[in-house]
Amino acid sequence: MKSILENRPELARRVAEVAEVAGYLWQKGWAERNGGNITINVTECIDDDVRALPPLSEPIPFGMTLPRLKGCYFFCKGTNRRMRDLARRPMENGAVIRILDDGASYEIVADEPVRPTSELASHLAMHEQMLAAGNGYRAAIHTHPIDLVAMTHNPAFLEKDVLTHLLWSMIPETRAFCPKGLGIVPYAMPSSVELARATIEQLKEYDVVMWEKHGVCAVGPDVMEAFDQIDVLSKSAQIYLTAKSMGFEPTGTTPEQMDELKRAFNL
Repeated sequence: MKSILENRPELARRVAEVAEVAGYLWQKGWAERNGGNITINVTECIDDDVRALPPLSEPIPFGMTLPRLKGCYFFCKGTNRRMRDLARRPMENGAVIRILDDGASYEIVADEPVRPTSELASHLAMHEQMLAAGNGYRAAIHTHPIDLVAMTHNPAFLEKDVLTHLLWSMIPETRAFCPKGLGIVPYAMPSSVELARATIEQLKEYDVVMWEKHGVCAVGPDVMEAFDQIDVLSKSAQIYLTAKSMGFEPTGTTPEQMDELKRAFNL
């Protein structure tokens, strides 16, 4: 069977980048079993031949109406598929889907009838928000960093921007490379429309959102940029938790040092 990636180098490159990041998530221990999801908007890589492909599934509703996504195409990790398998065989463990004209359902178009992530509503809501913002973002990642999820079990860290300022203060790179900080979504049922809607609200202000006691979502212009933001936040969390395990409260950068960083990086 011919793959949709054949003779489409840009589409193949973007799917390969997803596979690379999927491998990183597994190696870091952030993607147990089938945990985590990745979606990327690949509409600009789609040609008339792909648009003419017959669907591999019946129309499938995803529980929301997102009009900006009408006619868009996404590559999505498959539901119940492992990140480590997505890393090795992306087109067997993911699929390209097409959003139908109702903006509320999709069909699978390639390569195999792999149903996309169970968190599809949240992911597509994030993509709708990115299109509404006009920021050129195309990628969304959901994963389970051990250190960051652990910190959400402390109610003090769930207050607005408390965790943001703590993590910014641990190492200068976090302030530079995650300049919007970290939004917080109180616990909601995984895969629910409620979770999707709460995530949209946070993405109006942040590029990275913590789901309490669950995981992290990040968006960016590509999947590597989205991953990088989670990576730097996780490094800060590790520094904080390591200091605590050594028996002391880390001092963090001072307000004066933080202001210096803001000026240096035009934050």
